[in-house]
Amino acid sequence: MAIMNFGGVDENVVTRSEFPLEKAREVLKDETIAVLGYGVQGPGQSLNLKDNGFNVIVGQRKGSATWDKAVEDGWVPGETLFEIEEACEKATIIEYLLSDAGQIAVWPSVKKHLTPGKALYFSHGFGITYNDKTGIVPPADVDVILVAPKGSGTSLRRLFLQGKGINSSYAIYQDATGKAYERVIALGVGVGSGYLFETTFKREVYSDLTGERGTLMGAIQGIFAAQYQVLRENGHTPSEAFNETVEELSQSLMPLIAENGMDWMYANCSTTAQRGALDWWKKFRDATLPVFKDLYESVKSGNEAQISIDSNSRPDYREKLNAELKELHDSEIWRAGETVRSLRPERSR
Repeated sequence: MAIMNFGGVDENVVTRSEFPLEKAREVLKDETIAVLGYGVQGPGQSLNLKDNGFNVIVGQRKGSATWDKAVEDGWVPGETLFEIEEACEKATIIEYLLSDAGQIAVWPSVKKHLTPGKALYFSHGFGITYNDKTGIVPPADVDVILVAPKGSGTSLRRLFLQGKGINSSYAIYQDATGKAYERVIALGVGVGSGYLFETTFKREVYSDLTGERGTLMGAIQGIFAAQYQVLRENGHTPSEAFNETVEELSQSLMPLIAENGMDWMYANCSTTAQRGALDWWKKFRDATLPVFKDLYESVKSGNEAQISIDSNSRPDYREKLNAELKELHDSEIWRAGETVRSLRPERSR
């Protein structure tokens, strides 16, 4: 573990140079890792672990669409693909990557296979942090650990295949064996993390729920929609409004920010753009700061967790979700975006 300075604050991080893949393989050489769930994180983490040389199996409900997806990805029923309980029985490390609602539903079946010395692994602190709502309370004689890649499972897999990695947080909630640290870092390296930074289950879920509802998804969609509406109301065409709202940001400016930071991106734009951005960014900060404070309090109080549990546990959840996603898809801004994406040069070659 190294101490690195982030904006004047020291934090504990683990890099792949100090904990290389070979060391991770040695730590987990006698372990069987069962990845439960094949939805968002399951495919990327399981395939990366397998390609990195770890002993991995997948646990999934037989007959489901995700079972079929696992078969398509090369997992073999009866050899590397099993029903959830059978996978739990075979595993020494259980990666609990079902949805939050799925974790609640399946927990009684998983808990009975958490025999002494096993490890229970999460990629989200939800189930443990809000255990008064989820009922997920692990036995005292198992390790409880977390590796949370800061990106989707699709991105984790895509970057892995490009020889890159997504940064991940890690946490230890319970160290029953004395091996929890080596186990969690080895798994973090194995799933393809760029580097690993220390957190807690509570901090992970608080920051994650805030980010998803904020700048990662909710806030950015809200800002897109507001700017697009103002441009359209003032006579700009859908193509122009979309390009100025989304396309230039995602295709041109975000890569510059990712490369060297916001100040560097500003320095590589026109002087007119620089002046306007510097004049207006604090106004947007001040306008949205109260919203983010309200959001964080809603996360901290458990209100957001309860809303998610209640919504995602309803029998018509999927139907209602699809209707909301369809509303987004059918909105003018994203119909315009579909046309813009089809006209990108790589699509027309």
